[in-house]
Amino acid sequence: MKPYIESFLPLFVAINVLGLVPMYLGVTERMDAQQRRKLTVQAAATATAIAVAILFAGQLVFSLLGITVNDLRVGGGLILLVLSISNLIFDDYRRRNPRLVGEEGTSIGVVPIGIPLIMGPAAITSILVSREAFGYLPTLASLIANMAVVTVTLASAPLLGRVMGPAVSRAIAKVASLFLAAIAVALVRAGILGMTGRL
Repeated sequence: MKPYIESFLPLFVAINVLGLVPMYLGVTERMDAQQRRKLTVQAAATATAIAVAILFAGQLVFSLLGITVNDLRVGGGLILLVLSISNLIFDDYRRRNPRLVGEEGTSIGVVPIGIPLIMGPAAITSILVSREAFGYLPTLASLIANMAVVTVTLASAPLLGRVMGPAVSRAIAKVASLFLAAIAVALVRAGILGMTGRL
């Protein structure tokens, strides 16, 4: 049982599911219940699919594409930075409406919620480390357990939003966007330092 617990905890910390809630509320504040459910399932499915692929073929994929985790940090950080700036400055309804976004062939359930908010560079690194330390089965079990926690938490997030009220929820979403920008800068910085061998 110990390997399962020891592989679960680092991934749980890396995903930071509680930190996802205000960001999730921010990008879904104008969606109805059905849209949010669809988005939650899509985000969890995307994150799980990417995580399983990384678990079984991560090093191979990185080698074939010629990328590293540091490249992923910089790319993910830039995506999060654009999202946070958009949330802070603009009031973009199309980006928050999955039906309209879906017409363009993309969805915020895939990017940025599935990747890189849920399954970001820290979570991917944790999966690779856990696989080396504990093997495939404990890592896969911890991944499934964490995704279940993420799904339940995000599905319950609108209830928290209703309790707080629209004004408080919007204020928290704006503050979360500010922190999201800081996280994005930290990811880019960590990626650059990793590339230069200073991390």
